[in-house]
Amino acid sequence: MMDKRSNLNKSYNITTFGCQMNEHDSETLAGMLEELGYIENANRREADVAIINTCSVRENADKRFFGTLGQLKKVKEERPETVVAVCGCMMQQQHIIDTLKAKYPWVDLVFGTHNIHQFPSLLNNVLNERNKVVDVWDNGGDIIEGLPAKRMYPFKAYVNIMYGCNNFCTYCIVPYTRGRERSRHPGEIVNEVKALAASGVKEITLLGQNVNSYGKGSNFTQDFADLIYMLNDIDGIERIRFMTSHPKDLSNKLIHAFQKCDKLCNSIHLPVQSGSTEILTRMNRKYSKEDYLQLIEKLRDVIPDIAITTDIIVGFPGESDEDFNETMDLVEKVRFDSAFTFLYSIRKGTPAEKYKDQVPESIKHQRFDRLVDRLNEISQEINKSYEGNIVLVLAEGSSKTNTKMISGRTVTGKLVNFKGPAELTGKLVPIRITEGKTFSLNGDIEK
Repeated sequence: MMDKRSNLNKSYNITTFGCQMNEHDSETLAGMLEELGYIENANRREADVAIINTCSVRENADKRFFGTLGQLKKVKEERPETVVAVCGCMMQQQHIIDTLKAKYPWVDLVFGTHNIHQFPSLLNNVLNERNKVVDVWDNGGDIIEGLPAKRMYPFKAYVNIMYGCNNFCTYCIVPYTRGRERSRHPGEIVNEVKALAASGVKEITLLGQNVNSYGKGSNFTQDFADLIYMLNDIDGIERIRFMTSHPKDLSNKLIHAFQKCDKLCNSIHLPVQSGSTEILTRMNRKYSKEDYLQLIEKLRDVIPDIAITTDIIVGFPGESDEDFNETMDLVEKVRFDSAFTFLYSIRKGTPAEKYKDQVPESIKHQRFDRLVDRLNEISQEINKSYEGNIVLVLAEGSSKTNTKMISGRTVTGKLVNFKGPAELTGKLVPIRITEGKTFSLNGDIEK
């Protein structure tokens, strides 16, 4: 293993594409590098180690990755000692590795999602041998506990509770890149969250491709709702969130946990993907439009003010005008607080890649624009209803769009901007909402 002293004044930069799982993986990579003596460098071109953590879920992420990687070619020519490393979900696909070998010879290190814990030794091999290293595991194996992390915020943290996915939705590459479901032992999670609370963390977000299936196939008896109750009892933690829920596994027990666990935030991300039962069947989602609407009704019966967000795919193969109108109808019935919307794109290696009835791009875009316009209208209507109300906001620091403002989130996940001193960062602040906008709220500190 390399000597930490040899890395003094050396720096790293990590570029992350994709979901919160990838963001948390990057926090782990940063933690490992800082244990090795490296310091973070905001400039990718000046870093001694430049890492790109990739996402394979959407076509746009693929394009951004290769564009970013292309920028490092000149860096490598000017400073050959720079280590260029790529990792993440895209590396679990052989055709991506083949492309890297053929067209991107300046890449020094390639590793995947399953062996992130080996990064220090892989980096050491590259530095000592000055040879390219490609080390991608097909399977996850045992969960490795106790890895370091450099968190983005000192007052909130991501906590992985499980890895992988067993659902095999026909459009999705994740089961092939993240492997089968593996759940961490609840005792390990509780210990991690207790340590986070002791370090000053107020809010945790539990991560899994499908948190609702936590514990299935494991050697312990606790399910996801049980885990929520356990974490709710930890002193110091004030808010609990989770990502992502699969509708087919959302239990009544978990729904009632929203009512009984005072730290569980009144918000849920529940991807529907389509409002057409026929398209949902083709997607292998294992629920119908009616099933989804019943879940929404149950949630709102128990927690009337719950904020519900979702994912919707437009233009899945075979989607007719009638199918799309079913999605629009569901949007009207549910009235989502917000939604991530995607144009369907073919993912190599998925069953839907072979579907013959692909929807023309022009029709996809027409439907997409119609859907987004209506979703935005509903979001603004919901946000307008906050005007005049006092909400508790966890201040996260300067707003990304206006550095004179502080931004933070409500218990329902709403982004709030307000004027205040930087010292409020990390604190829960009462804010009276003065304006509800499409994507955020404005407010003033309540004296």
